[in-house]
Amino acid sequence: MSLIPVGQTAFSTLPDCGGAYGLLINLERGLLDAGPAGAPGTLMPGRYLYAGSANGPGGIRARVTRHARSKKQLHWHIDKLTTAGTIFAVHTWQQQRECEIVDACLATGQAAIAMPGFGSSDCRNCAAHLVRLTPCFDPRLLAARLGAAQSI
Repeated sequence: MSLIPVGQTAFSTLPDCGGAYGLLINLERGLLDAGPAGAPGTLMPGRYLYAGSANGPGGIRARVTRHARSKKQLHWHIDKLTTAGTIFAVHTWQQQRECEIVDACLATGQAAIAMPGFGSSDCRNCAAHLVRLTPCFDPRLLAARLGAAQSI
């Protein structure tokens, strides 16, 4: 898996319609107080996948571009992680939901819930929408489980 940061110009190739996405993020240093309100926690250095959805104006392209900005108002749980870490890949699916991405990651046996409640405060099905990836995680396994993704 490449650890080269995704450049801003690559985001223009993302779909401007709704759907789900997976941000692959490298965190060089631990991140304190990364958890949801009332459940502070620390994320250890490593690689993570955050599964999100975007169904508003500008779709996936607008949401991922916002996540990638270094200067932004911290609104979602993921904002702390994307400010501290580096997005090195993005996978998008127009026919999937973020819960299906999390389930597919966990089913590979190469991922585990990173922090209960992270990114899933509005979800009744998932323990979290952030998974910690093992060093051998192969994103091609997601395509095998979810269908082909657009990737940058």
